Amino acid sequence: MELNSVSSTSSGRASSPVVPSPPAENLPATNKWVRGLAVASLVANIGIVVTGGAVRLTASGLGCPEWPLCTPDSLTTTPEMGIHGVIEFGNRLLTFVLAAIAFGMVFSVWKIRAERRDLFKLSVALLAGIPAQALLGGITVWTGLNPWIVGGHFIVSMVLIVLATVLVNRAWLSPHQLGTTNGPLATRSLRPLLGALGIASALSVLLGVVVTGSGPHAGDHGAARNGLDPDLMTRLHVVPVYLLVFALAVALYLVYRHATDGRLRSSLLLLTVVVLIQAVIGYTQHFLHLPIVLVGLHMLGASLLTAAAAHVVFTGFSRQVPGTDPAARPAGATASRRG
Repeated sequence: MELNSVSSTSSGRASSPVVPSPPAENLPATNKWVRGLAVASLVANIGIVVTGGAVRLTASGLGCPEWPLCTPDSLTTTPEMGIHGVIEFGNRLLTFVLAAIAFGMVFSVWKIRAERRDLFKLSVALLAGIPAQALLGGITVWTGLNPWIVGGHFIVSMVLIVLATVLVNRAWLSPHQLGTTNGPLATRSLRPLLGALGIASALSVLLGVVVTGSGPHAGDHGAARNGLDPDLMTRLHVVPVYLLVFALAVALYLVYRHATDGRLRSSLLLLTVVVLIQAVIGYTQHFLHLPIVLVGLHMLGASLLTAAAAHVVFTGFSRQVPGTDPAARPAGATASRRG
């Protein structure tokens, strides 16, 4: 006999059907504060790259000519520093926002640090990166915006974005996924391609930093450049970009040709979208002679590219990946109920 989905009450009225809740093993193992702060950490680390780019692109890099003070006699900007002082000091203040998020993240995982050492270590690493970045920022001021120091400052931000991306992924693991012993989602033939994607992305960002150091946006009208030929550096910069696009095309072909976990397909599609947008912005800014708005968007794109590439590598190589395969059948699904 077919089972009724609605039960009757003693008064003869039908009660509402019970909506099943998702299995506990599919729910994230961390609370909403941990997950929210992990996302905030990633957003803040990307955001401070963009605001730092605004400092350089508006020639405000020496708006505060001293560090850690803004002037020899003042911690804050003064009216004499003008708009450049406001922009530079504003970027310095954002470091405290980043620090507050990092401290909040460490505090939120403190009680579970024994069972979630992964989250605790990542949180501490992100917190430690803030004073390291602040010191590098001070060195850039002391050296009059040396392009190599400025580039190192940017690269450290990319490393922090990678750590924050891993933190977000691991914060969303469910109890079941935390205890999994499954192998990586990427097949043996796909893993070298994912490794190539990560390397090509890193080289693209590194050479992009060198191109920037040879270009016109020095952060201050009197700041030195690295002395390299901008056109030659640009041509070298696009080589790993072409390799990245080629590796992406092959990887997408493989994941759609063979049965692959939907989480890996989604991460590759996200990286593809970011790469295509970044390529369009890069070519456009080059042929329009580097307008500051497009250069700023390109810096944002570099941050998003770093995060997307880190997400792909994590998803393909990690044995613990959050989420469920969209192509998979829901757990507990059965054919049809029979009485």
